[in-house]
Formats: sequence, structure tokens, C-alpha cells
Amino acid sequence: MMKSVPMLLAILLVPAFAVAQNRVQPELMEVPEIRSSWDDLTEGIATKEDWIARREVLKRRYLDLLGDQHKPEKPPLDLIVHEDVVVDGLYRRQWISYAVEADERAHAYLGTPLELDGKAPAIVALHGTYQHGSKRAAGLIDNPDKAYLDHLCRRGYVVIAPEHFVSGERTPAAGPYDTAAFYEKHPQWTAVGKFTYEHSIAIDVLQSLPQVDPQRIGALGHSLGGHGTFFLAAYDDRIQASACNCGASFFRHNPNVEGWGRNRWYIYFKPIREGLLKGELPPIDFHEIIALIAPRAFLDVSGLNDGHIPTQKQRLLMLMKIMDVYELNGVPENLGFYVHGRKHSVAHESRQLIYGWMDAHLKPAEATQTHLVVPAAEE
Repeated sequence: MMKSVPMLLAILLVPAFAVAQNRVQPELMEVPEIRSSWDDLTEGIATKEDWIARREVLKRRYLDLLGDQHKPEKPPLDLIVHEDVVVDGLYRRQWISYAVEADERAHAYLGTPLELDGKAPAIVALHGTYQHGSKRAAGLIDNPDKAYLDHLCRRGYVVIAPEHFVSGERTPAAGPYDTAAFYEKHPQWTAVGKFTYEHSIAIDVLQSLPQVDPQRIGALGHSLGGHGTFFLAAYDDRIQASACNCGASFFRHNPNVEGWGRNRWYIYFKPIREGLLKGELPPIDFHEIIALIAPRAFLDVSGLNDGHIPTQKQRLLMLMKIMDVYELNGVPENLGFYVHGRKHSVAHESRQLIYGWMDAHLKPAEATQTHLVVPAAEE
């Protein structure tokens, strides 16, 4: 009697299934757990509450690293407009200044779209190590890839591009980015503490403007402005979305770590130099600083071949561990990273990703919503 085709298939497949069940999986088909030195970020952390407690410890360490306890008392803004022009009939660009210390004023370009439908999102755009950095950020000089104020005003953002405190109008007598005079005035503070504090005051400026939605403020930057972005977002919870482009390496796994506490020119953290020379790293590293941004949105864009490649590869492990913190907070969608091979650049695709990230996190949902095509007969 002929067996049915389904029955024959069942008989034939049973031995094969049994063999498959008993087969030892090759090692390459297994998924090993990735372990790295960055795992200390969440060591002993099992819940969101555990993380909140750890975060308080890390925030204190971060403020100590900045020397935040040595910052001066914040003066009234005393905002002054020095120049006012309209660009292409699309936005107003103003050259402004405001007080950051009792005897110091910061300068910045401020851009405001001419046609706004209600209060607009705003962005602090930070330039890199360039003598006339804010002019470049405004699109007036040098590389237009870094003209963030111009690009973003055309996308509907109010933008402030502050000038770094040792460049432009405040270039020291010793030359651009020389911090010797700063440390003579503030021997216990740090250059990173100084620029982070000033960038926080730039947020004050934005929040003082009637055209800005104070709850929708972001920050972005390249190079010095890139790590300045996450230093700011970790420092000031008013930053709701941030993006770092090519923002330097960290303390650990960095053969050039002494550069963070060098004894000449631009000295980031002068107080840590003695420890670095002894091989001692600070009690907080960059994965812990960036994790302070969670649950707010953060995007890291970096070149795998930007500098020391083995160190940059560690950046990927670092970011994967930071993702664990965002998972704990229930918002994994608020962390992103993109790694490319374009070295120290902010190329077209990087800019589009960064600007899209800002749109997704600072604009209303309908601004990034897609739609199906409606056939003409149904219109």
C-alpha cells in the first residue's frame, strides 16, 4: 500500500531532525558576551534606581573634574546687540555679547528664522579649534561644512554660536587658545570648566528670548566643539538633544592621555597633570560623563581613522556600554552612534544625520512624519 507524500516526508525528516538535535554547535555559531574595561559603568547596577544612585556619585566626580566649585558668581546677562543683518531674506543674524564674569563678556552669533510659527526649537552650536571659530560657524569664513548656524537657521532653528573664550574677540596676548592667562586668573578652575560654564550661559541667552521654546534646546559641535557638546549636555540638563562630531578620545586606552593635562598652550584640565605623569587616571572617564546625559538624546559621530585607530575602536565598546544605561532608563532610541572612515571631518552624510537627529528630538512629530502617496483619483 502506497504511503501518502506527507507521511513519507515525515519518516524521512525524523532522522535528520534527530541528528540536528544532537549536533554540537560549532563555536563560531555561538554568541559570546562582549566584555570590556568599560563595563565598570554599570557594575553592580541592576535597576533604574541603582543607576540613579550611581549617577549622583558620577555627577559629583564630574563637577570635581571641572573644578566647578571654583567658578565665579554668575552676573546678569546684560545682552547687547552689536550687529544685525538679514541673510537671504530667511533669517536674522546678530553679533551679540553678554556677561559671563563680572569683568568678562562672551561674544556669539545669534540666528533667528524670520518666519516662525510659534516658539521655535533652539541649538547651541559649538565650533572647533579655530581662531575665528564663531565666524566659521556662521558661514562667514573658512569651511562651509561647519557653518552650523546658517544650515540650522534655514531648517527653522534659533541658533547661538558662542565664541570660545580664548579665540576671536578674547584671543589672549600669547595667541589663540593659550590658557596661561586664564589659569593665572583662576588657578583652581579648568579650561573645560570655564567653557562648559560659558556654554551653559549661552543656554540662558536662548531661554531669555521670546521666540525660543525653553523646553526644546539642543547642542552640537565638531572636534573641540564635539567634546564641548557632551561636556555641556552632561553638565546642564536643559539640553534635550545633543550630537558630538569627532569629539576627541578619552582617558583610558589613550597613549596621548597626557594631552588632557599638558603644560603648555591649551590646557584642558591643569589639576590632573601630576596624576597623569604618575600613570594615575582621574576618578571618572568619558563613558561615565556621557552616561550622565541619559535619558536625554545623544548622538556620537566619529571617524574610526580619526587619530589613533586602536583608541578609536575602543570608542565603539564604550558606546555599547553607554547603551546599557539608556536601556535601564527605558529609552534606547535616545542613544545613537555612527562611525565612518572620513577621518576628522563633518561630511555631508554626518551633517544630515546630526541635523536629522535634532529634528527627530526637538521638532514636533509631524515634522519628521512620512506619508503614503495618495492616488490622483482619490485626492
